[in-house]
Amino acid sequence: MPIEIIYRNDHCEWIDVESPTEDDLNFLHQRYEINMLLLEDTIDPNHLPKFENDHMVKFFLMRENTELERANLNTISDISTKLGIFLMDKVIITVHRMKNRSIYEFKKDILLPENAEITAETIALQLALKVMKSFDDESQSLLQTMDNIENEIFLKNTNSSNQIRRLYQLKRKSGLNARILSISSDWIEKFKLLKLEDAAITDLKDKHKDVITDFEHLNAQVTNLISMFLAMSDQKSNQVMKVLAIYSMYFFPITFIAGIYGMNFDIMPELHEPSGYFFTLGLMGFIALLTFLFVRRKRW
Repeated sequence: MPIEIIYRNDHCEWIDVESPTEDDLNFLHQRYEINMLLLEDTIDPNHLPKFENDHMVKFFLMRENTELERANLNTISDISTKLGIFLMDKVIITVHRMKNRSIYEFKKDILLPENAEITAETIALQLALKVMKSFDDESQSLLQTMDNIENEIFLKNTNSSNQIRRLYQLKRKSGLNARILSISSDWIEKFKLLKLEDAAITDLKDKHKDVITDFEHLNAQVTNLISMFLAMSDQKSNQVMKVLAIYSMYFFPITFIAGIYGMNFDIMPELHEPSGYFFTLGLMGFIALLTFLFVRRKRW
């Protein structure tokens, strides 16, 4: 996508670059004297969030939560995408590798009448708030998913291996999001270097703290739910083994008697008794009844 001028007024100019090519990076380097290493950071898919101040250029590298996650969930790039912001005198340049929700949403907001006198620093702050909102939305979505799984486990009394995989996926997501937010505290603190009101910066910091708290709570809840799920699975397995053990108590003495009378000896007195067969069956039934009464009394 070519370099696009999204907005311009007397106070600032907002330039956006999506999926930059090498020629685009060279143009930005020559036209705005941006360090080439900083520009290359914007196209590195696994680069961590950071802030750098290079001469007259302030560089914020943020990571925004994205729904286009990968199946493996091993690194922060599997759940997030980068947004690079370059701030110069009355110029803000945003660079990103793929479509960015924060950019898309704020492109509409900036056309509102109350933003007619907006500055480059304020645009950067609003984009940072949008980035934090993407994590807030994700935390709410994951909490809802966890509640649904919890209801399935405890109310519907299901025990599916798919649920433990879903819980593990939730834990991986919450852990990766919490890691991104923890690293992002560096560039959030650097907003105090910009010409912004203290109250506006405080709002960003408070939002950051709130989202971190949500993910820490989510991670703890998922961990507890996994432990409870495994405990319930073990309990159900124990119940099955208990039933099997009780049945074995009934049949073990009966099997023992049957084994004795199944021996092929010539001299077995009971073989010639007219009522021996019925006596043996009665003995087996009596032993089974005694076992039943014993188990009932013990409340096994």
